[in-house]
Amino acid sequence: MSFENKLIKGVLKPDFANFLYKYLLMRSNVFAKTLTDGWIPHNMTIYGTWGDGQVDNCFSVYADPAFEVVLSDLKQVIEHHLNLELVETYSYARLYQNGAELKKHFDRSSCKYSATLNLGGDPWPIYLAGTEVNLEPGDILIYDGVNQEHWRNKFEGQFCGQVFLHYNDAKDPNANAKDGREFLGLPGVYKKR
Repeated sequence: MSFENKLIKGVLKPDFANFLYKYLLMRSNVFAKTLTDGWIPHNMTIYGTWGDGQVDNCFSVYADPAFEVVLSDLKQVIEHHLNLELVETYSYARLYQNGAELKKHFDRSSCKYSATLNLGGDPWPIYLAGTEVNLEPGDILIYDGVNQEHWRNKFEGQFCGQVFLHYNDAKDPNANAKDGREFLGLPGVYKKR
């Protein structure tokens, strides 16, 4: 069952959105340095990835504890706007950089109720079934990523930080709470196989 996309302006205060944006920039720089210096093997993803199959040459991180707190804290806001009881599945943050392109795709089943939260950087619209949506830092867009194709065209700015928050219906027996992990904040290697 699909639902109407909802844009919520200013869900995060500008100072907090900026803090999270700077945090994501620092995470990216630390990851790049430790990867280059050989402290992190290329196949170890618990600290993030550089290119993830959807977007090349950009830092992204699954279930970073700071973003998992945002996932948990914003659950009530998302529930209110959807009039549903939800369970958190996971967060995923990405720092896009010049030349990035988010390929057209549908999300996996753990992303029935998805939200993209703009943390900061240069503006870059997201497209949902052909409709352009522009977000300012602190704005969030709730959308049905499983049933609605979405993408971003080639990025012309320098950086753009986004965190994706994913939820499922709490009444769904296949809700996949915490994306199969024991608790939020654990990396993907802890997902039940």
